[in-house]
Amino acid sequence: MGKITGFLEYERVDEPYLAVAERLENYKEFTIPLEEKKVKEQGARCMDCGIPFCHSGCPLGNLIPDFNDKVYKGRWKEAAQILHSTNNFPEFTGRLCPAPCEEACVLGINEDPVSIENIEKNIVEKAFEEGWITARPPKSRTDKKVAIIGSGPAGLAAAQQLNRAGHTVTVFERDAKVGGLLRYGIPDFKLEKSIIDRRIAILEEEGITFNTNAHVGQNISIETIKADFDAVVLCGGATERRGIPIKGNHLKGVHQAMDFLKLNNQFVDGLISEDAILSAKDKNVIVIGGGDTGSDCIGTSNRHGAKSVTNFEILSKPSVGRPAHQPWPYWPMRLKTTSSHQEGVERFFSVSTKEFLGDKNGNLSGLKTVEVEWIFNEGQRPELRELPNTEKQWECDMVLLALGFIGSEKTLAEQFGLEMDFRTNIKAATTDYATNVPGIFSAGDMRRGQSLIVWAISEGRQAAHHVDKYLMGSSNLPLKDDNDLPRI
Repeated sequence: MGKITGFLEYERVDEPYLAVAERLENYKEFTIPLEEKKVKEQGARCMDCGIPFCHSGCPLGNLIPDFNDKVYKGRWKEAAQILHSTNNFPEFTGRLCPAPCEEACVLGINEDPVSIENIEKNIVEKAFEEGWITARPPKSRTDKKVAIIGSGPAGLAAAQQLNRAGHTVTVFERDAKVGGLLRYGIPDFKLEKSIIDRRIAILEEEGITFNTNAHVGQNISIETIKADFDAVVLCGGATERRGIPIKGNHLKGVHQAMDFLKLNNQFVDGLISEDAILSAKDKNVIVIGGGDTGSDCIGTSNRHGAKSVTNFEILSKPSVGRPAHQPWPYWPMRLKTTSSHQEGVERFFSVSTKEFLGDKNGNLSGLKTVEVEWIFNEGQRPELRELPNTEKQWECDMVLLALGFIGSEKTLAEQFGLEMDFRTNIKAATTDYATNVPGIFSAGDMRRGQSLIVWAISEGRQAAHHVDKYLMGSSNLPLKDDNDLPRI
């Protein structure tokens, strides 16, 4: 695949960024695209490795060596067809995926892996630029109607696949615009919302109906959904945020990260005024949580003009290289330094927050922490121990809780009469994505718990196959390991 000696001739090259001072002036994407020649060279690095472990690393089963080869040869349209045969929205994954495929790349055993994610992004952007991605409504319609609840990546993928099967699909979104966390959780500097809008326009042309400000279970009754649709797919995400049950968590200035990010995205989109956001301007900000959401809070705080930004992570500092107990091709838990970290933050690991401190008016003024260590005993859960004499007090005006999610909201499950698992996710088997109520299915984070965008798309595609089979007795919609239907 690619050029047979390409991995020996070319080194990995990633997209450069605009200078920090320049990109902090706005919320636009700040990557600088590579020249087409450079992208072809990156495709040429894909080895004739025999067994492409990148396939198993990718939750979608993307045909990575195949589209790398087409890019190297300049056959971009074929590359786009191959890419879209397994991935409905490569413009999202090409920007936001942590690229487990790259960690599974055979070249990555002893060299930098192939830059699969960036190649993917270049393929889809080339396809949009050339006009190859157009609406393709089904040639005929069935008499079946499907309701998709939730318009994140899982809901959108399920909707497009079921629409391709000829069913009449309606997507219900409780917010003002479509996209779920793609729109309201991911900052614009990582995904400009015009990228979502151009894809939604195509889905609408293909015949999918989007109902916004439509909160099923509140302003749209469960009875209406049951009466009007032959099948329902719940794709509402894992939206129950994890809190921190310590003294002072009620103080003004302690905020959930998703509230902070959503309001800022609404401001950037022109839906609310700047006065309505949770501003970090001139504040000492502490972000608790070291994942992607915490990183997004750091980047947003710096764009607000925060006085200082500090990041706490309760886990130990990961190694820079691949840990010995997480060998290739498994996903390694190693230190991740994002573009937001590079924009300005002081990071601390093995730190636990003990108490929030406030003034007499109920405003946050600081917090107390203690250093911790993790004790690992074989066959037992890791034990967290506080280190004596390590208590410390920190001054801060704003705390952002980026602690992840603990499952899906219970209201829909209760109203539909659905079972939930021990993690408060909708209980639906991977074999068919069906719940305990006939005709109701679930996919994405609402079924599997907090996860990746690429997993959400995969879940939506898989669920669509089983919904179609439930409605029609059989289905031609592809499953993960099917390599047919090379269409845009």
